[in-house]
Amino acid sequence: MSPVLEVRSLSRAFDALWALREVSFSVETGELIGIIGPNGAGKSTLYNLIAGALKPTRGEIVFAGRRITGWRSHQVARVGLARTFQTPKPYRQLSVVENVMLTAFLSEHRLALARTLAEATLGEVGLGDYAAAPVATLTVGLLKRLEVARALAMRPKLVLFDEIMAGLTPTEVAFMTRLIAGLPTRGITVLWVEHVLHAIMTTARRILVLDRGAVIADGPPAAIGRDPAVVKAYLGEELDLA
Repeated sequence: MSPVLEVRSLSRAFDALWALREVSFSVETGELIGIIGPNGAGKSTLYNLIAGALKPTRGEIVFAGRRITGWRSHQVARVGLARTFQTPKPYRQLSVVENVMLTAFLSEHRLALARTLAEATLGEVGLGDYAAAPVATLTVGLLKRLEVARALAMRPKLVLFDEIMAGLTPTEVAFMTRLIAGLPTRGITVLWVEHVLHAIMTTARRILVLDRGAVIADGPPAAIGRDPAVVKAYLGEELDLA
């Protein structure tokens, strides 16, 4: 079986600065892969390139057998690649369910079916009771759940989660961790950038580590937590996952 995502020698320069340089990896269908690294490592640039918000300086991106290098965000979304943002960006003039319906229309073109999908997705993320609520009334934790709902309502093949644990309480982190952990069993492949290390290192089966625009490690969490290059660049000390 071919990988659902292949990133080949992906690079992006901003003037003379290389934010990402010669990054290569592949993702198999059903994988849950964590991506960690210090601020400025290139994680956001990588996501923006994959999701179509930026065009690479060089390199190639293949998703579900299609070369999507240089595609725009809406084109990427239509073939089944969704993303969330570090800072939620809902349409604040709309209700919670209306926000989710906007992305549900990518897979359900009839109004009634899009609403049914949106309501079901809100139930999955624990927002069923907030469907009619104005977005402005939501807490940070609930806004993060709305971000996840908007992505999942697209019925994606792969989701790029971007620091969805930031600002959450321990209870909210536990809920979100369980939610993400269950997605591969539903056929949804996951790439997950996160700084809440306990959540990502105990959930992902594989971790990619970026530093200064390059992949410096790729492997199971236990090995990553002891890798000298990762400890030096990001962790500060070995991470005990026992």
